[in-house]
Amino acid sequence: MGSRGATVLMSRANRIKTTLQSTLEAATIEIEDVSHQHAGHAAFKGNNAETHFNLKIVSPKFTGQTLLKRHRMVYDALADELSSGLHALSIVAKTPEEEAAVASATAASLR
Repeated sequence: MGSRGATVLMSRANRIKTTLQSTLEAATIEIEDVSHQHAGHAAFKGNNAETHFNLKIVSPKFTGQTLLKRHRMVYDALADELSSGLHALSIVAKTPEEEAAVASATAASLR
């Protein structure tokens, strides 16, 4: 049986991850769908609205960029999602060096 006529739908979270990995060469991407926390909000539609996300992204492309520029880079990469229903995105954007420093500090505090 062939795949003619088959439609593969990716979740918004998977599309976000794929887009950011290719556009920003992300080393780490953690996405949490928190849309359920916004049920009743004007942008929330249906049981699986996928409108609100928390994002942690680590990318070497953030090196030398301000926090504002990093967020703009993410928003620019996700322009299609933002114009098609993505309503809110909480972003933590770090360089690999910043992430390593946090991991090192956390490990040191556990000793």
